Amino acid sequence: MEHALSLIGRQQHGTPEQAAAARDELARWRQAHPAHAAAADTARHYWQATEASALRGDVALPPDRAAHRAQARRRALTLLGVGGLAAALAAGGRWAWLQPTAQFALRAGQGQRQGLDLPDGSRIDLAANSAAQVRYHRDRRVCVLQSGEIRVDVRHDPARPFVVETAFGRVEVLGTLFSVSVRGDRLRVAVARGRVAVAPGQAPPAVLEPGEAFEVDRDGLAQRTQVRAESVGAWRDGWLVFQATPLAEVVARWNDYLAQPLRLADDAALRSLRLTGSFPLRDPAAFVDNLPQMLPLHAERQAGGVLLRARAAVTN
Repeated sequence: MEHALSLIGRQQHGTPEQAAAARDELARWRQAHPAHAAAADTARHYWQATEASALRGDVALPPDRAAHRAQARRRALTLLGVGGLAAALAAGGRWAWLQPTAQFALRAGQGQRQGLDLPDGSRIDLAANSAAQVRYHRDRRVCVLQSGEIRVDVRHDPARPFVVETAFGRVEVLGTLFSVSVRGDRLRVAVARGRVAVAPGQAPPAVLEPGEAFEVDRDGLAQRTQVRAESVGAWRDGWLVFQATPLAEVVARWNDYLAQPLRLADDAALRSLRLTGSFPLRDPAAFVDNLPQMLPLHAERQAGGVLLRARAAVTN
């Protein structure tokens, strides 16, 4: 019964390709043994029985479960009858089928990086100050990125696509290596291997090839850029890589690893600066010390952090 419900569920909730594959597998399974055919018929009946919503208002939940358990059971049997009881049990079967088979809560704090090998052979890595939840279902794998950045190496499984959900939209893959970051008001997806479909909340969907990145903000403004495949999620190997990256984003990413955060002065000249290069995470203080040699700015150490000012502003 459980196997039949699983195949029926894939037909109802999967992609057209998954539904067709599940339909073919169920047909072969039915023919393998008479008991399979009987189980498939019963599972189909139970599944269809729970499509109706009329039963929802028939049985009220008792205010005190312990005191009214026997009364509620008698009322349910009276109202539903044998057929209705079967439908109620089937609803529980469907509910169980829709529940995750495995769940993981992941978090990396200030200056930390975390990684986890997932049950199917995939791997997820979290950059500093990141949080995500991973849920494995029978027909899909879902990662909810709450904040920060992740690097995902997905094991191919056509029957269970891997989806990353964010406040800005969703990213779906079948088998690839890519990164997803949510910072401030912006979603960024970069692909090192395979193909990724990005479906932002407001912007039109986009399909990314290896070496491509896609950024979208809360207003739906999107931009596609080119990246080096080896730079995707390079923080996992101890590097921060920037490619004509605005200084504000550079500061935000380094602040995930700095004990004394960087702050930008309110200066239009700073907002126009961009940085290109690869920098080791093992020595964040060295990056701060060398930043004035890379960009026209001054770094002023203050209580609680480092203030960055444009060099022209200091001169004036």
